[in-house]
Amino acid sequence: MCISVMEPFEIRTYGRTELAQLYNPGLCPDSAYRKLKQWIDLYPGLRENLAASGLSPRSRTYTPAQVTLIVRALGEP
Repeated sequence: MCISVMEPFEIRTYGRTELAQLYNPGLCPDSAYRKLKQWIDLYPGLRENLAASGLSPRSRTYTPAQVTLIVRALGEP
């Protein structure tokens, strides 16, 4: 019998696709990122809070502060 032990989620800097794949492990990287963006847009005020924290459409990473906002809204991946 094989038992999988999950590591606790760590608040740190994540690449946007890296974080998206933690939330959507069964999807390819591009699809996972599009799905995470969709969830961010659906959660009231999250996109605005991320923008206020310095996130731009050209950002390739989420800072620990931005990851915290996402986790508070969506829960841990």
